[in-house]
Amino acid sequence: MSNETILNGRYQLTAQQGSGGMAVIYKAIDKALGRTVAVKILRPSMTVDPQFIVRFQNEARAIANLTHPNIVTVHDVGAHTDPKMTTHYMVMEFVEGSDLKRIIRGDGSGRPLPLELALHYAIQICAGIGFAHRAGIVHADVKPQNVLVNTSDQMIKVTDFGIAQALSETQPKEREAVVWGSPHYFSPEQAKGEKPSPASDVYSIGIVLYEMLTGQLPFNGTTQQELAMAHVREVPPRISQFNPEVPEELVSFVARALDKVPASRFRDAAQLGHLLIGLRERLRIARMNSTYAQMPVDVSPSPTAPLPPSPAVTERRGDAPPPPPAPPAGTRGAPPTAPTPIAPVAPQPQPVPQARPQMPPQQPQPPVMGGGEVMTQRVSPAPDPYQPPVPVVRPQAPRMTQPNAPMVAPPQPPAMGGDGQYRSRPMQPQRDERGGVGALFDPVTIALAVLAVISVVCLIPLYIAVFQARS
Repeated sequence: MSNETILNGRYQLTAQQGSGGMAVIYKAIDKALGRTVAVKILRPSMTVDPQFIVRFQNEARAIANLTHPNIVTVHDVGAHTDPKMTTHYMVMEFVEGSDLKRIIRGDGSGRPLPLELALHYAIQICAGIGFAHRAGIVHADVKPQNVLVNTSDQMIKVTDFGIAQALSETQPKEREAVVWGSPHYFSPEQAKGEKPSPASDVYSIGIVLYEMLTGQLPFNGTTQQELAMAHVREVPPRISQFNPEVPEELVSFVARALDKVPASRFRDAAQLGHLLIGLRERLRIARMNSTYAQMPVDVSPSPTAPLPPSPAVTERRGDAPPPPPAPPAGTRGAPPTAPTPIAPVAPQPQPVPQARPQMPPQQPQPPVMGGGEVMTQRVSPAPDPYQPPVPVVRPQAPRMTQPNAPMVAPPQPPAMGGDGQYRSRPMQPQRDERGGVGALFDPVTIALAVLAVISVVCLIPLYIAVFQARS
């Protein structure tokens, strides 16, 4: 198509970006929204069967509902009709970069990608395809040509979901052509013509990871039949034979992904992605630990470290002044004389640590109320172990005398012990001052006793009658 082609009056094709066995990709401008997009146009040989067109459109609509940062967003699907032919196309987001196959080839030397970069790409591929697996969509054609790498941020975008599967399910005669479209990356069950599954995508991801870590494919053949038999029967060489720097754990992950039995592989791409993320974190931690272990250790003394005090200087406790010098012998009782001036001493080059002065204990101050009055409260001071306890003298209440009334001592407050704590006195039962028989046998007690005796006497005949009736 020429650069003047406009599909349905909206998508203006500007340049061809790539081509494959089933479609050609163009860079285009969406005139309605004013943005750059990628338009994938199916080849005329793929549009002969109307059933395939319906299947292709349904797959495009299903993929359009997948919103994931590692999956190319599908904007539109449709057909452009002109007098010559009908063109079926799919409109997707445009990724500024190249596909993963070109990055792996590099300069053609066959050198593998760095381990950190290969894990970075593989984790994103597993994230995008794993998201499609959870939505019930199988890619069925995972290969580096369908993995786009954004140049600005190295973000992976997986494209071409479901096209190969739609063709294989609607056109059985073309199934062989689909298989031979990417013979180096298809799973053994796809090589046999069986329906692909999430495990089939895991196998293809394993081959892509194998190629990134070694710079070459696990299987090679002169014909397509030899490649198909290699996928079905042969065991690929271990990665460590080509790249000894790859960790053994990663080698085992790739070997499991390339297992011939689908049930022995990882159940989907997401499970493989989680294992790769954990491996990457462990490798980073091991790299940091080895870096710290190789750093030289500086054992020289620090210039800011404090020097030890001079042995001639003694530490003084508190703020007490030094004791005065003792008077010479024979001058007892003599008046003090003026001290002899001492020549100044040159300062020492070493700093002398000053003792921290001890602050005297602060006495608690009574709180002040709002009106300026001091709020008083009785506080039991802690006993001094060097002073005997001082007895507390409390004022006695004045005695009031009444005629013909016995003198009764006022109640005493509880005594306070030597430790400043109050001690309670045991309670004594109060005795009736009247004493005698009158205090013990009052009228109420006598009445209750008489009623009890009468009740017992009245119940005795009843007990006797009941006993005779039973006998």
